[in-house]
Amino acid sequence: MDKTRNDYSSLDDKSNTNPHAGRNFAANTESREQEQYREETAAEIAGPRPITTSTGEGGDQAQGQRAAGSAIGYGALALSILSLFMMPFLFGAAGIILGFLARRRGADTLGAWAIGIGAVSIIVGVFILPFF
Repeated sequence: MDKTRNDYSSLDDKSNTNPHAGRNFAANTESREQEQYREETAAEIAGPRPITTSTGEGGDQAQGQRAAGSAIGYGALALSILSLFMMPFLFGAAGIILGFLARRRGADTLGAWAIGIGAVSIIVGVFILPFF
């Protein structure tokens, strides 16, 4: 045990790498508590990468959904245009509903046009056609 004390006592103050060696006990305890919460953190430099699907099965499924959305979109647009000339409540409402389905499946432009034309058809049918 004396040998251990002698080994440690042989170290002089210059070789001591502890930055808190000269402080009193209260300061050492306080600095240990502060060092306990020091963590190295860094912000990410690069932005998040977009998630892309491979051209395998996932790409085929997305392509099929877009094709189905386009077919529904054209059907919705046809019903909405037809509603301008006859049965605006029936065909206009069907065009609006199918327009929402088309937008959900990826045919945003066709769906939006079908919704707009169907809504105009219903508004014209309610407010203008009764006067003719």
